Amino acid sequence: MKKEKCTSDNGSCRLGKVGGQAVLEGVMMKAGERTVTTCRKEDGSLVVDDRKFVSVRKKHKILNIPILRGVINMVEMLMLSVKTLGASADAMGLEEEEGKVGKWMKKHLGIGVTDVVMTIGTVLGVALSLFLFMFLPNFAAGLIEWVVKNSIPTFELGVWKAVIEGVVKVVIFLLYLWLVSLIPDIKRTFMYHGAEHKTIACFEAGEELTPENVMKHKRFHPRCGTSFMFFMILLGIIAGVFIHLLIPGLPTLAYTGIRILILPLVIGIGFEYIMLAGKHDNILTRILSAPGLWVQRLTTKEPTEDMVEVAIVSTKCALRDEFPEFMEFFKSREWEKDAAADCDGASTCEGDSAEPTEGNHGVEVFVKEDVQPDIAQDSATDSLGGEESL
Repeated sequence: MKKEKCTSDNGSCRLGKVGGQAVLEGVMMKAGERTVTTCRKEDGSLVVDDRKFVSVRKKHKILNIPILRGVINMVEMLMLSVKTLGASADAMGLEEEEGKVGKWMKKHLGIGVTDVVMTIGTVLGVALSLFLFMFLPNFAAGLIEWVVKNSIPTFELGVWKAVIEGVVKVVIFLLYLWLVSLIPDIKRTFMYHGAEHKTIACFEAGEELTPENVMKHKRFHPRCGTSFMFFMILLGIIAGVFIHLLIPGLPTLAYTGIRILILPLVIGIGFEYIMLAGKHDNILTRILSAPGLWVQRLTTKEPTEDMVEVAIVSTKCALRDEFPEFMEFFKSREWEKDAAADCDGASTCEGDSAEPTEGNHGVEVFVKEDVQPDIAQDSATDSLGGEESL
């Protein structure tokens, strides 16, 4: 059966078709089995990393049942995020000067120093999340209960302990996002996050993907990782209240253990909600999505047009089966003309390592072996050879 192509008159098929992630000076877009990461280097040129990512849910249909698929997706997206951030670091040249250890790891293990650092960072991030959003709220609620009990010995927080823990989680989450948004490099990443959202919104609206069209759209999207995390926190609060109501009088450690055990269920429900909110626009989804969209005011910033251009390149490359005209866009390199105009008439920008050649034009395209070879042939480069949450 022939797959229906998305058109401006048939925009419903575009919903949920592509998702993405902001990275170091760039944007990753994922559509189906393609993940494309585009980064802008300091000299204004672009690096496009094109890879294939096949979900284990596609290989084993049993893993694609509701709730369970959300847990699988969470694990896969963590793994993909590590690989994507590593790819963006490589693209920005952060591993150009490897030491002996780095070269040995690359040769014998097939991984670089950046991959190891990203993996360690992810593990530490998960550990920090457990501390901040489980143990610290429990401690805060227990401390409040202890202080009150000193004045009123018979006082018991009961179900209100779960409510206090939930409020503490929300405060920690919002405070953390606000603090990191003050860091200049993180702020730029949040701007690329806004570019990613705007580009996807423009695509889903059935409009032509041009910087002018993309910039008109809002930087908030219901199918966003920020909304997913915040919704999970709210679900956790509700789950905590029910646990205290159903099993009152347990020690704090026991409640923490139960919450860890039901965490996969919370993740699964959160995933189903995000997918529903991203594909349906009605009064119920708008109400449920509102808190997450408000929080996105912290994790997305208004992008510049050159950031939007990066997101467009990733999107059109990831969706090149739907939009084969992308090849003409890719060959024209309109984004580079803007970059060249910023060089004050110089023949090359400061920092250029080589003069652009025909078929390259300053854009490096990395194609992994497990990706279909059409992009390598059609883009005529000398390369080195849904979707999910946004």
